Amino acid sequence: MFKSMTGYGRAQELLDGMNITVEIKSVNSRYLEFSPRIYKAYSFLEDKLKGYVSSLISRGKVECSVQIDALQTDDVIVEVNESLAAGYTRAIKSIAEKLGLEDDFTVSQLARHSDIFTVRKAPADEDKIWEDVKKVLQSATESFIEMRTAEGEKLREDILSRADLIIKYVEFIEKRSPETVKEYNEKLLQRMRELLGDAEIDRQRLLTEAAVFADKIAVAEETVRLRSHIDQLRKFAEAREPIGRKLDFLVQEMNREANTIGSKANDIEIAGTVINIKAEIEKIREQVQNIE
Repeated sequence: MFKSMTGYGRAQELLDGMNITVEIKSVNSRYLEFSPRIYKAYSFLEDKLKGYVSSLISRGKVECSVQIDALQTDDVIVEVNESLAAGYTRAIKSIAEKLGLEDDFTVSQLARHSDIFTVRKAPADEDKIWEDVKKVLQSATESFIEMRTAEGEKLREDILSRADLIIKYVEFIEKRSPETVKEYNEKLLQRMRELLGDAEIDRQRLLTEAAVFADKIAVAEETVRLRSHIDQLRKFAEAREPIGRKLDFLVQEMNREANTIGSKANDIEIAGTVINIKAEIEKIREQVQNIE
């Protein structure tokens, strides 16, 4: 199965008083690159997000954005500095006694001294928050992977169609190659007749020359290997695991065989066909760059 490295998914849910939105998108990359985008207060989620995403994706530059809007405010804790409050109370009472004033100091007046209060956010239940975020993340990644799979299927169809075309070109080369040897023999014989006239032609030398030429331009090994690479490519197309890197290497090997055939070609038709093969391999290579 081919999966594209390009994808996008988004999900949003209201869970436990939190409005959670997750967006995940990816583009091509040789390796897995993960970039989280999340509020600093929830930075403890970064490793968990990376672990979850990397369990599903092996290649691609992935950006995961998580937005958490708390709709409840009961997670605030107000603490009182009792020692400081007692100090304020004693000081006020002491002033009243020393100056003979009425002691009308009240709790409301004490509360005006804001430095006796410390306001802080209640400790986050990290496990609970992760469970909620994970639910939304699962929904987002389902859409994300679905898109990557759909795009991958299009890539698969295109690559296999080009592989079929390459095989047709290989068949032509395999059929044409023996013909070039026959044509060379005929041309060689014709030249020798022109040079020697009525003199007897050395048939053994003629056969030797033909054999050397045939060996020089023989491409049977290369076409067999090229066919083998195409068979391997088709097997990869049915694999369940990510095969992008393997395809990358396989395409290099296909190109190597095509170059060798081209260097041996002593025929304009075979040379033109090799150019067509290399063009198709290059198109396959471009598509492979998009495959996970």
